[in-house]
Amino acid sequence: MTGRILLLGATGYTGGLVLDALLRRGVRPTVAGRDAAAVAALADRSGGLDHAVVDAAGPEALRAHLRPGDVLATTVGPFERLGHHVARAAADIGAHYVDSTGEVGFVRALRDRHHQRARETGSVMLPAFGYDYVPGVLAGTLAALEAGESARALDIGYFATGPLRNGTSQGTRATMRDGLTLPSARRHRHRLVEERTASRVRGFSVGGRRRSAFLVSGTEVLFLPDTCPALSDITVYNGWFSALSRPISLVSAAVGAVTRLPGGRGLTALLTRPLSGGPPGGPDATARARTRSHVVAVASTGAPGRRPLAEVHVEGPNPYTLTGELMAWAAQRLTTHTATPGVVGPVDAFGLDTFRDACAEIGLGPV
Repeated sequence: MTGRILLLGATGYTGGLVLDALLRRGVRPTVAGRDAAAVAALADRSGGLDHAVVDAAGPEALRAHLRPGDVLATTVGPFERLGHHVARAAADIGAHYVDSTGEVGFVRALRDRHHQRARETGSVMLPAFGYDYVPGVLAGTLAALEAGESARALDIGYFATGPLRNGTSQGTRATMRDGLTLPSARRHRHRLVEERTASRVRGFSVGGRRRSAFLVSGTEVLFLPDTCPALSDITVYNGWFSALSRPISLVSAAVGAVTRLPGGRGLTALLTRPLSGGPPGGPDATARARTRSHVVAVASTGAPGRRPLAEVHVEGPNPYTLTGELMAWAAQRLTTHTATPGVVGPVDAFGLDTFRDACAEIGLGPV
């Protein structure tokens, strides 16, 4: 059965990238957002697309536009604040769901609240189906398979190659700021544990030189155990600003201490405000072309001092371009092919071969 694609947040920065990728694929989605004039104007200049006025904060209008088998692609965040009604509508109706979140706490909540309902209705729910965190799932799966049965630990590092000046979006800056005040989930001895963000700093080899990265959350800790159950420890790191990894670790510790003080949350917001400064929107096509994504996955036995069993590097387009392409591919695929229902990761949803081929088509693959 062929379903429709409803793109919620189409007038935003990431939504625009998803829309461009869909149109290049010959797919004409229904564009949706809360600003009626902006949505109508976008639909008109995109060739007369169908459009709808939908506010993510109010699920009634969204439910009126969704049918079983449709695909709801959403880029409207913060997802912890605006995403739960949207996800629930898809799960209840039996519509498929793809989002761009980088909020791992939101993904955990989706699994807890909607996985069983989605399985009952046939809804395939793919949260965080972009640069956060598809490349790490790909690299981690390939590293674990290459390492074989002895692999118990997996460390994944996210990096960008090329200049990052003016290369981050407003949403990314806000997520980075908020991330310093929230714990990061990692898998340890087959259990999810929470640690202070940036409390760990690790070095990875990238492009022939050593680069540092600090502890962050990633959905790899949620989805990779389903694919590679022998893994007991999974840790995700961010190395976009490698030279600042240790200073960021110190800032994170200070923020954590301040937050615990009376009135500390207000002071924390003031201290971290510079991290989310800058212009709205995100990098244009010229700026995106100068930066590529690079992700490393290192599989080991987990024993201190032992050599890694496997190390896999995957490289692809700019993180924002990659998110648009990945979401567009997943949305189109779900309109024409079956996939595993529930709140699932990309390997469990599509199978490793299909997932790996799709990444290669987009330009994301081992180097």
